Parts: sequence; C-alpha cells; structure tokens
Amino acid sequence: MVNMLLNERSIFICLTLLLLAGGVFFGKVFVVQADGRLQQPSPSIPTVTGTPAGPIAKTITDQGQINVRSGPTTDYPIIGFLLAGQDVPVLGRTPGGDWLLVAYPGVPGNSGWVFVSLLVLPQGSVLPIIEPPPTPTPLMTPTIDPTLAAQFIIDVPPTRLPSFTPPPPLVIPTFPPENAGGTSGGVPMGLPIFALLIVGVFGILISLLRGR
Repeated sequence: MVNMLLNERSIFICLTLLLLAGGVFFGKVFVVQADGRLQQPSPSIPTVTGTPAGPIAKTITDQGQINVRSGPTTDYPIIGFLLAGQDVPVLGRTPGGDWLLVAYPGVPGNSGWVFVSLLVLPQGSVLPIIEPPPTPTPLMTPTIDPTLAAQFIIDVPPTRLPSFTPPPPLVIPTFPPENAGGTSGGVPMGLPIFALLIVGVFGILISLLRGR
C-alpha cells in the first residue's frame, strides 16, 4: 500500500516537472519570435513636401462668378469658374501682366487664366512670367459643294396671274324734283276735298230745313 502511494506521488512529481519544463521552453521560443518581429527594420517612409503654389489672391466681381479660361484671351474656351470672394493661388502672369495663371485642379495642367482686374493680389507679390499657350485653332466652317447643292434646287416656273377686268361703272338713279304746290299738269289735291266739304255742308242745311 505504501509502495503504491510512493509510485503515484513520484508519477505526479514527474508530470509536474515535465509541464514546468515545457512551459519554460515554449515561453522562451515565443519571446524570441516576438523579439524578432519587433526588431525587424521598418521601411523608410518618404516625406511629402509640397512646393509653395504662389501668393493667394481673392476674386472680386459684382457677378456671382468669373470665368477661368485655358489661355490669356477671350478667344480661348472657358474651362471653369471661380466664385466671388474665393481665394486662389496665383502661379504666374503674362508678359504684359493682363492675365494671371491660377491653380485650378481638375483641368489639363491643373491651372487656368483669369483676367487681372478680377483678382486682388497681396502687396509686393512677385510673379514669374509664363508664356501663354498657342492660340486655339478656329473651328472649320463647313462648305457646301455647289454641284451637290444644285441637284436639290428646283426651278419653279412662274405662273401668270389672270388679267384684271374692271367692273362696269356704277349707275346712280336720279329723281325729278318734287313740286311744293302739288302735282304739275293735274287737279290740285286739296280741291276734291274742298268740294266734298261744301257738298256735305249743303246736305246738312237741306236736312235741317226739311226737319222744320
């Protein structure tokens, strides 16, 4: 019985020692691997340093926006707009100083031209002279082939209008003037009435005398 207890205790002690030894071994391995990862050299990150764009100008206009063109004249197309009171970096100017080149991202070259009177530069600003781009080629005007156009021209013969026949002259009827005293060459109209009146009076007198 005692021997069995001693054997079990010896086995327990041996297992404990093995576990401790394994833990120490694996712990050192993990530490070495971690240290190796921590000591790996990190690649150098380049520092991005931007070059100064130039003095900052402010737009001035009575309207809501000003045009940004691809060149320093109105012959160049409009490529964008700037709002009134907007700050914009100025990159340069034309030899005459009438137009300023401003930074305008999103277009070819990331820049555009603005008329100088629409921008206010800080005092003492020195701008480099930049040669303007070539003048844009004007658009070709389409020409019409006269031979081809003649095929679609239809000659309409003129039609003669009917001759105008004047209407017959208007005949206005005329009436003879009326006589104020009665009909001419006949019995006056008042005479028969007067005769009838006299006959009536005589008839009344005769009837009165007979009644007596």
